Amino acid sequence: MKLWKKISLLTAVVLFLAMGIFGGGMLYETWKYNLNQTVSSYQQQIKVNAYVIAQEINNNPLSRFSEVTRKSFLNYTVQKYGGTDYILLKNGKEVVNLTGYMLVSGEEKRFSGTDPEYVLQKTENRHLLVMGQALKTEKKGNLKFQLILVKDISGIYEEMAKQMWLFILVYLVVIFFAVDIVFWLVRMVLKPLAELENTAGAISRGDWQRRCRVRRNDEIGKVSVAFNRMADKMEEQMEELETVSEHRRQLLGSLTHELKTPMTSIIGYSDTLLHVKISEEQQKKALEHINSECRRLERLSGKMMTLIGLYDEDRIHKEPYPVEKLIQEVADLERYHMQNSGMELQIYSESWEYRMDVDLMESLLVNLLDNAIKASEEGSVIELHGEKGCIWVQDYGKGIPKEEIPKITEAFYMVDKSRSRKAGGIGMGLALCQKIAEIHGARLLIESTVGVGTRICVIFQEEN
Repeated sequence: MKLWKKISLLTAVVLFLAMGIFGGGMLYETWKYNLNQTVSSYQQQIKVNAYVIAQEINNNPLSRFSEVTRKSFLNYTVQKYGGTDYILLKNGKEVVNLTGYMLVSGEEKRFSGTDPEYVLQKTENRHLLVMGQALKTEKKGNLKFQLILVKDISGIYEEMAKQMWLFILVYLVVIFFAVDIVFWLVRMVLKPLAELENTAGAISRGDWQRRCRVRRNDEIGKVSVAFNRMADKMEEQMEELETVSEHRRQLLGSLTHELKTPMTSIIGYSDTLLHVKISEEQQKKALEHINSECRRLERLSGKMMTLIGLYDEDRIHKEPYPVEKLIQEVADLERYHMQNSGMELQIYSESWEYRMDVDLMESLLVNLLDNAIKASEEGSVIELHGEKGCIWVQDYGKGIPKEEIPKITEAFYMVDKSRSRKAGGIGMGLALCQKIAEIHGARLLIESTVGVGTRICVIFQEEN
């Protein structure tokens, strides 16, 4: 069962019980009040009539009257002052009964006091008020008189029954409309939850842009805001995962393409060695070519694994490190390479620190220097400088055409493929550099002029 239905039903039950108890209590109190008013009225009436009848008895010598005369006198007196609703008892025995009501044996003992007492009795189809008291008679010897009023008060009960049925009718109508209103209000109040449910379902089906509309600032509105924030974060993470997945897919696709050339070459030379009789010198050249291509495949796979591993930033450990020391260490690593290439490396650095993964930053600078070596002629000078907020590598080699600059950070892209392959290049260096720079909150700025040279700056955003 939906939440709004549960709340509505519980509210309806509470309303039903509350209105029933309250209405029933009010109805009972009204009936009780009317009954008490009726009893009080008849108490006043019987007191007056008892006094008047007692005075008549006291003023007449009943003992001198004959039995018939006494009975006629008492009957006349009761009827004159009380009407047909009274019974008169003498010494506990009925002498006048104008009501048609038959007293039960011993019932007269209830009314032996001089103050009115009453009892409610129910016959087959009537409700009776039986009220009585003793008369204050004087000088009548052992004669004791009791006056009893018998009144049909069925009208009070009938009125109560009418009010009860009217109350039930009104009660049901009110409950019906109240429950309808409660259902409507609860649905309106909980409508954002339904929208939240629909939004969650849409997101679970892949609609990452779906969001809840926040119209209120209550608890439900705050839940919607929190849900939207969570959805934003999830969408951001999913986009990152999709980006990483797409990059890896592209890398694997490019790697597959790049593997074709060396593999074809290796297979061709190996088939030649296996099936064709060639000279020892030709065999040596074939083996050297196979060895060269295998080493190239080894470098390619190593670079590939490094680049893929960079997408797992949990394995990256940054710490403050002096840039001057970093540049000196990179220069020491590349000194042998520079000497073999017949080039000179000039270094300079200001004294400053940056939070970095030292191994990755060394890899970035080594790749930049390797690219500079490949682009330069023997006897050239290559510069590695570290100014505050920037590290740059400058070569004075062939340069890069302006239209090629935006493409050179793509994996496996090479401006001069024949020259790069001859130098052992695989087109992965700047892609690695770009990713390492991003991890460190930096960016690559590439400036190049054909025939003049190239400068690649690693600009750290925090230091501007």
